[in-house]
Amino acid sequence: MQDQATDPADLRGDCERCFGLCCVALPFAASADFAIDKPAGKPCPNLGDDHRCGIHAKLRTEGFNGCTVYDCFGAGQKVSQITFGGRDRRTGSREDARRMVEVFPVVRQLHELLWYLTEALTLPAARPVHADLRRMLTKTEELTLRSPEELAALDVGAHRQEVNVLLLRTSDLARAGIGGRKKNRRGADLMGARLKGADLRGATLRGAYLIAADLTGADLRGADLIGADLRDADLTDADLTGAFFLTQPQLNAARGSAGTRLPGSVTRPVHWTAQL
Repeated sequence: MQDQATDPADLRGDCERCFGLCCVALPFAASADFAIDKPAGKPCPNLGDDHRCGIHAKLRTEGFNGCTVYDCFGAGQKVSQITFGGRDRRTGSREDARRMVEVFPVVRQLHELLWYLTEALTLPAARPVHADLRRMLTKTEELTLRSPEELAALDVGAHRQEVNVLLLRTSDLARAGIGGRKKNRRGADLMGARLKGADLRGATLRGAYLIAADLTGADLRGADLIGADLRDADLTDADLTGAFFLTQPQLNAARGSAGTRLPGSVTRPVHWTAQL
């Protein structure tokens, strides 16, 4: 039986069961990613009465690239349907609406941790820490089910540190059996770096800045990509087979091709092949 405690489907955003929380709770500033400024707690002007984006099909052409690379990891439906029991933020109390805005970013962080822990449990090489990973997965899931007041007061940073200890150990175990020189590029500034065809097998790229880096044809098999900034990175024909802790938002922010080889935990972004 597969050693997995959380259904991955619950860790992807389901807008049909959400009250458009990401379009309300999160702030953004006019930039290459967003066409306008919007403070936290104020609904985006593109958000309709049905909690749907009015320009969803043309976000990129309208200057909202940032929206196309975002995923709440299922936090939106958790907060909407479970934390607040399906109470609409617009028709409920003002206090509920305020709390939703406050709680959503907290639960989003917890759900991101659930994603990493769930993936860690699929890695056979990490079996020595699977028991600890299961316990942490259960603890994290229990935190997401707390009351709005408890969630608002939660020190999510401290919990993230606890989880990170296990994820680091998982990374060491998963990369140990990969051949080649395992480069340590943790937190490295690789913005615009020329890494075409680079051998990055088993490398740790945790938190690395790979913005606009040329990774064409690079070998990223078995690399740890947790927190790597892949905005506008060129992954054309790169091999990410077995790369782990790579999220869909990271991949959506990058550029790639039909020849880019991906791990099974993510899907090929539609915009990569839209022009073919």
